[in-house]
Amino acid sequence: MQQFLERHKKHIIRAVTLVLVIVAVAASWKNINATLLESAIGVVVTPFQDLTTGISSWVNTSITSAREKRDLKTENEELKTQIADLLAENKRLSLYDEENKRLSALLDIAQRYPELESTGTSVIAKDPGVWYDVFTIDKGTNDQMTANMVLIAPEGLVGKVLESGLTYSSAQSILDSRSSVPAMSLRTGDLGVVKGSYTLLNEGLCTMEYIDAEAEIMVGDEIVTSHLSDIYPAGIPIGKVAELETDPNGLTKYAIIEPFVDLKHLTTILAVSKGGSGETTQLENQTEDTP
Repeated sequence: MQQFLERHKKHIIRAVTLVLVIVAVAASWKNINATLLESAIGVVVTPFQDLTTGISSWVNTSITSAREKRDLKTENEELKTQIADLLAENKRLSLYDEENKRLSALLDIAQRYPELESTGTSVIAKDPGVWYDVFTIDKGTNDQMTANMVLIAPEGLVGKVLESGLTYSSAQSILDSRSSVPAMSLRTGDLGVVKGSYTLLNEGLCTMEYIDAEAEIMVGDEIVTSHLSDIYPAGIPIGKVAELETDPNGLTKYAIIEPFVDLKHLTTILAVSKGGSGETTQLENQTEDTP
């Protein structure tokens, strides 16, 4: 045997070397090319792998999208709440601003009549109906409020106090049918009396009666309080002439007056007094805050 190996040593080495080369090539080819079974399995499995990958990707995208939508909805609700709060705050500040402007205007009126006693007051109730013909204010005898004190808004004459309790007063505007205010045309000086009217109340208008038939008063003239009154200071704006007619007797005229003051929306007004002149009717025995 040993002699055989020695005799054929070179041939054996060449054979072994050849076998090793063949095995190496076969191994390499196996790594490069899959077997038929492996290829068949790959054909079946690969689409499922792609489908699984696609589903996983879609699920992840859907979850992310849902989370983003939820976050956006939450953020949107928060923004809506913030906007509502800001609008409410803006409205509140606007109301304060309007009230400050009105109080400043009332202060200007008080300074315009330095010889008169004055106090600010707010409307707290009114009779049924659209217009403020009879209403209640929040000042009474505890605040030196008395009957016949004149009520003025920044635009002009409102009316007067009828009677006062301890903490409130009843008042009437120039629209009330009992109201009677000596007045005149600012342009011509023609005199008359501004009175409330049942028939004109629902239109927010009043009349000016007892105007001389020869008076030069015209539509559009400004009407103010005259000097012929123990209650109303002279020169307070009342309104303007909307219509002018001659009475059936032909001796006098009458005018329809459109008040300057918005008598649908009274809030804060100024009460002024000549200092004790005129009738004083008190409700001292009343203790309620409202009539």
